[in-house]
Amino acid sequence: MSPLSRRRFLAAGAAGAAGLLATGCAPEPAPTPTATPVGPPDWSALAAGLGGSLARPGDADYDSVRVTENPRWDDARPLAVLTASDARDVAAGLAFATKYGLPIALRSGGHSYPGYSAGGAAGSGVKPSLVIDSRGMTAVTLAADNTVRIGAGASLAQVYDGIGSHGRAIAGGSCATVGIAGLTLGGGVGVLVRAYGLTCDSLTKVEIVTADARVLTASATTNADLFWACRGGGGGHLGVVTALTFATKPAPEVTMFSLSWAFSSAAAVITAWQAWAPTADPRLWSTLKLLNGPAYTTGPGVFVSGTWLGDPAALDSLLAPFIASAGAPRKRGVSQHSYRDAMASYAGCATIPVAACQTGAGGRLTRESLSATSHVAYRALDAAGIRAITDHVSAAKGLAGLKEGGISIDALGGAVGDLAPDATAFPHRAALATVQYTATFANGGDPAPFDAYVRRFRASLTGSWGDGAYVNYADATLTDPAKSYFAANAGRLAAIRAKHDPRGLFTQPQAY
Repeated sequence: MSPLSRRRFLAAGAAGAAGLLATGCAPEPAPTPTATPVGPPDWSALAAGLGGSLARPGDADYDSVRVTENPRWDDARPLAVLTASDARDVAAGLAFATKYGLPIALRSGGHSYPGYSAGGAAGSGVKPSLVIDSRGMTAVTLAADNTVRIGAGASLAQVYDGIGSHGRAIAGGSCATVGIAGLTLGGGVGVLVRAYGLTCDSLTKVEIVTADARVLTASATTNADLFWACRGGGGGHLGVVTALTFATKPAPEVTMFSLSWAFSSAAAVITAWQAWAPTADPRLWSTLKLLNGPAYTTGPGVFVSGTWLGDPAALDSLLAPFIASAGAPRKRGVSQHSYRDAMASYAGCATIPVAACQTGAGGRLTRESLSATSHVAYRALDAAGIRAITDHVSAAKGLAGLKEGGISIDALGGAVGDLAPDATAFPHRAALATVQYTATFANGGDPAPFDAYVRRFRASLTGSWGDGAYVNYADATLTDPAKSYFAANAGRLAAIRAKHDPRGLFTQPQAY
């Protein structure tokens, strides 16, 4: 299934958002790394000491391991890709980069919107780098106390299958190929977020390799500042997370619902949804999508879909006030699923074995070129803001080469707001929703017009929603990314960076 097909499925019967930064967060105090390169890199020596693998230009597997999930960054030619099997491999890679003065790029799922994890794609602002890829670390191990230890490179499809098969659950996103580390380090919004909180809210411990190549553990009681930064402080800045431990919950039964309207109802639906969704029963989560493209032959689509974790019979009464205000949908669907099956459905893998729920060799999912940016919404839109949405969604169809474009608005509230904005590095606890502007296009196409489209769309709503953005939907053109992503928490993150990576080993753009 292609990402475009998955989005249409989500619009019809599920929802979610994806797209994550590379792995990493902030370490505790450490000795300063070596400052001066010692000579040409001895790649053979690095490869010989690894439990994982190292691919260099010319190697048989280089062209397969260098690519990320977004084909627009396929021109990247990293110096090498180190696919780590454990924290020791990561430590070896960091020590090697320090010794020889090499730039590094960090990768978990490979969904970095600006291409930071590609290791040197044109237009990404990243020099050709040593890519440290955590996708070789995929173990999902449930303990007797119902915590789960997950390798940093495990995909969400692997995570949900691994814990769901034991009757346990965590909250997370809906994209099958997103890495658990990138999702968590940026906060982690998804289809159970209002009931269970952000993904990072159930995090209890991380294993992290710091800039000096030490392997540390961080929790609420050990390296507590490091742990704080790993809960929403973004990835790729000050360390490489190699394993994450989460508290799990009993796997719930999930009622999935979908509603759709003609585009003529768009303003009424937006007005009704933004007043209802963020304050609904916390067990109910929903997303509002307005999408357009060549497949929408009768006009743009208006969709609301979501999840309910309570008594299925109660769903109608919860939807009733929204529908009374929005108007009756022209289509409606409701179905019940186990947690494991619901998450597979959201990922577009309901009929695909977990081993094939991926791109690349043996996978049945396909990569698709994407432009995207984001907002974090703190207040409801007025009539002018709603008109900006409908105008830009209508205009999407005029983009030559567009597959699908539009907006997705995912409800927050509920358990997200149970923590203070400074309790974790994720600051947007009081927000109503996260917002994603997207445009998919043919692989090999010029991304410039689609980048311009999503950024114009965002700019049209900045007067209403300000400059706040979600770090897992990163945008390289933000004027003050630290403020947009981390708000008042940016200063604390900056202090951690200044103290613990003084020579700037981690060179990802948009560092705080």
